[in-house]
Amino acid sequence: MSATDSVLLIVHVYPHLLGTYGDAGNALVLHRRALARGIPAQIVPVHPGERLPRTGDVYLLGGGEDAKQTAAAQELREDGGLVVAARRGSAIFGICAGYQLLGETFLGVGGAEAPGLGLLDVRTDRLERRAVGNVLADADAALGLPQLIGFENHGGATHLGPSASPLGRIRIGIGNGDGEEGTEGAVQGSVYGTYLHGPALALNPELADRVLGHAAGTLPPVEDRLVDDLRRHRLGHVLPATARAGRRRSLMGALRRRPAASGATASLSGTSSH
Repeated sequence: MSATDSVLLIVHVYPHLLGTYGDAGNALVLHRRALARGIPAQIVPVHPGERLPRTGDVYLLGGGEDAKQTAAAQELREDGGLVVAARRGSAIFGICAGYQLLGETFLGVGGAEAPGLGLLDVRTDRLERRAVGNVLADADAALGLPQLIGFENHGGATHLGPSASPLGRIRIGIGNGDGEEGTEGAVQGSVYGTYLHGPALALNPELADRVLGHAAGTLPPVEDRLVDDLRRHRLGHVLPATARAGRRRSLMGALRRRPAASGATASLSGTSSH
């Protein structure tokens, strides 16, 4: 809890720099789930030039373009408050650009390597092709969470070092873009990073409760039928459709790369005798 042990302090870090994809919703989700359990909570937005509170319970960083991400990282390095909070054991949750800048390095403006905050043992370079689409990942077994769902839109490929563990393993989508490893996100102590938009904590309430639990301890369950219905719809309709579309794209790509047969020319759009 916060310094007074009476109000859970949710610090929304630089919402105008790191808030491109509606990730402000994560603060609202944490606030609501705390209040539903009778835990007083407050959302505190902090803007560049303002001193970051050192006694927050949860710190949230969202997505943003390269220039804004680079500016946010520089501000946070100079402020130093997020590093202090991490050492205290506060929960820190970064999405997309916010995830990358929590790491050791990322690619900023013009593709130049920029230093991150070093709170996650990850390094980010570029994907060959931008990752855009729905994501389904099996949460890492150590986290005890159900499958993770969301929407990704990023050009970064994030590689985990030995001190970081993956948040999950990709079933649909790109995630970290680390090739055969097939991971999504990272967790190191009370610091979390992910490429899941949605907002991530609205689509994955158990993950939201895990983040809250760093400050509030074990939490009783909360009934939220709307969230349950949303997850059922995504898992039952949206994600299977995404998987089918992915298989079609893979098949079409393989057929286009196949050498033409000798004699007759094969064509997907041509007539067939069958």
